Amino acid sequence: MATDDLAAQFLALHRPGTPLLIPNPWDAGSARVLEWLGFQALATTSSGFAMTLGRNDGQVSCEEALSHAADIVAATGLPVSADLENGFAGDSDGVVETYTAAVETGLAGGSIEDYSGTGLYSIDEAAERVAAAASVAASRFVLTARAENHIRGNPDLADTIARLQRYQEAGADVLYAPGVIAPHDVRTLLSEVDRPVNVLLLPGGASVAELTELGVARISVGGAFAYAALSALVEAGRDLLAGNSDYFTRMGAGREAAAAAFSR
Repeated sequence: MATDDLAAQFLALHRPGTPLLIPNPWDAGSARVLEWLGFQALATTSSGFAMTLGRNDGQVSCEEALSHAADIVAATGLPVSADLENGFAGDSDGVVETYTAAVETGLAGGSIEDYSGTGLYSIDEAAERVAAAASVAASRFVLTARAENHIRGNPDLADTIARLQRYQEAGADVLYAPGVIAPHDVRTLLSEVDRPVNVLLLPGGASVAELTELGVARISVGGAFAYAALSALVEAGRDLLAGNSDYFTRMGAGREAAAAAFSR
């Protein structure tokens, strides 16, 4: 399917009150399993991908991230949105280069965040960077603009909303403020913007049912699935170190899923 068609398909899945549940695979195999399970779209995870390289989040290059995104795109026929961090660029010209390359991978969408790696950009600079990405995206790519306040030590809802309002004016298609999870905060945010909103599902925050009732258009899980898989590996490893094979009692479902998903 052409990139334009995938982008249109992806954007159409963002329906307030009927949210798109979008999981985050960390490799081609997990992408195919998630497609087999019935998800309608996928998103890459910077932390989950970094984990596969033995690194922490934020330690992946632009070239590596785009190559990884291309692998996920090739693994399934679903729309794929990429976590492109801050665009891997120091200025707006660099942002344009990154998102031009992202469109060329066949991605249906991707995100841009307002955190530089050392601190938050000013609202004006962040909006300029969103506008640069949007100039490339047009109708070929669903651009998600992220306000990072709440996970970067500045849980200021008013500033987060002001930032997201500027980002929608700059051309973002979807808005996202990871860490804004309390129902009353989500409700306030939704009332102040005019674009579909993505919410990161986190313990202690609003549930899927609550977010649906509030009118959220997309719900994501970030690196949670990747780390859940790593937890299963740790548990199996500890079984073996303890001299037992208890992991065999847990492997059946995974082997059956792989056989079914990979034979499609």
